[in-house]
Amino acid sequence: MTASNVKVMIPTPLRQYVGNRDTVELRGETVEEVLNSLAESSIQLKKHLYDDGGKIRNFVNVYLNEDDIRYLERGRTPVREGDVIAIIPSIAGGAAGLEEAFSYEDIQRYSRHLLLPEVGLEGQLKLRNSRVLVIGAGGLGSPLLLYLAAAGVGTIGIVDFDTVDFSNLQRQIIHTQKDVGRKKIDSAEEKIKGINPHINVVKHEAQITSENALDIIRNYDVVIDGTDNFPTRYLVNDACVILGKPNVYGSIYRFEGQVSVFDAGKGPCYRCLYENPPPPGLVPSCAEGGVVGVLPGTVGTLQAMETIKLILGQGEPLIGRLLLFDAMRMRFKELKLRKNPECPVCGTNPTVKELIDYEQFCGITHNAEAEGDVITVEELNRKFDAGESLVLVDVREPQEWEICRIKGAKLIPMNDVPARVSELNTADDIILYCKSGQRSAYVMNFLKDIGFRKVRNLKGGINAWAEKVDSSMPRY
Repeated sequence: MTASNVKVMIPTPLRQYVGNRDTVELRGETVEEVLNSLAESSIQLKKHLYDDGGKIRNFVNVYLNEDDIRYLERGRTPVREGDVIAIIPSIAGGAAGLEEAFSYEDIQRYSRHLLLPEVGLEGQLKLRNSRVLVIGAGGLGSPLLLYLAAAGVGTIGIVDFDTVDFSNLQRQIIHTQKDVGRKKIDSAEEKIKGINPHINVVKHEAQITSENALDIIRNYDVVIDGTDNFPTRYLVNDACVILGKPNVYGSIYRFEGQVSVFDAGKGPCYRCLYENPPPPGLVPSCAEGGVVGVLPGTVGTLQAMETIKLILGQGEPLIGRLLLFDAMRMRFKELKLRKNPECPVCGTNPTVKELIDYEQFCGITHNAEAEGDVITVEELNRKFDAGESLVLVDVREPQEWEICRIKGAKLIPMNDVPARVSELNTADDIILYCKSGQRSAYVMNFLKDIGFRKVRNLKGGINAWAEKVDSSMPRY
């Protein structure tokens, strides 16, 4: 054999003995030769690596590239040009904050992290001691929870009150078919424990509201927004600003995603990016507009990466930057975000100093429609049975129309209504419907604004029709 150049990664506690370097390049034919050469450079270093009998101490593990040398040829393991030797002490040797021991199982579990100078034992301890809150155990929450658990984040809080539905399985990979009908929060906990039984899972089985948000969020270091509606996004943002917590943001729609980190102490908040929400029904949710199943996996994984960087204090988080992902073109684009000095939450003179009614802020009002504005599916069915003359307009998209439709309906997608309004007669009794009633309510208000008076919205949309009138109709 001939001697080769090998890089030796030095753990934080031992760097003081090699000039505070994190790596040292040495030559040797075997692991033992390289380590002996390293030990000869410092008496203190040698004492930390070897016992009095000249053997590597039992609390020090040595890896060649990604393999524990105990499962190779130990010190006699040959090295090749460009190999990497990592010294992984299982107990910290003198560095503040690293007194806590990592077990042999921990060393094996996190070995790929411990090999990284940016993580190492010190960083892994930061992950273990961190507390991260994930709001939503759905499309974004699924990859987030799995990767945070695998990474060793010590305490993971989950906020969710929903149950697993068949329609979730296309993208919410933390749940399986056997979980259908089960609480998402329980299903998620089981999968987390299956990956890493040492994770402390805190379940918040509730809808996050202005009444409970501060109490839930204040106990965590990082908050991750995995929600799918505007009121909750603004609520989470404002609560994080008030409590001084970083908010890892992600959003998805069809084939596009957005990721950023909002930390009002260091950059803009969500309101700096979107001061006001769009009108209700104008921007369909994923449940109405659809989403390719892989997209939340991509965006959620990026959120997990940003969270780990925040915990480790490494790299450049997406603070002040908005990352756009176009899956159809497989392109990423980055935009600069600026802090708005007039932002009502994080600006120079904030006016929002406590949590407000976010559904009202987003224009969502319950029971605000006049009785004449809505019709229930039962009432509509009775009118059909009575043979009454009605014009039933479906404002969904053509692909939704192909899935299911109410007999006798006319398809005019919401965005086409202004251009096709001449197809409707103000004298007719018009009933509008969509999937759940939000988009059709938006169209109803538009028609009323331009002079239609005999127009009503089907409460609950076609989903309510499938549930209460025609059980053979598929729901999506």
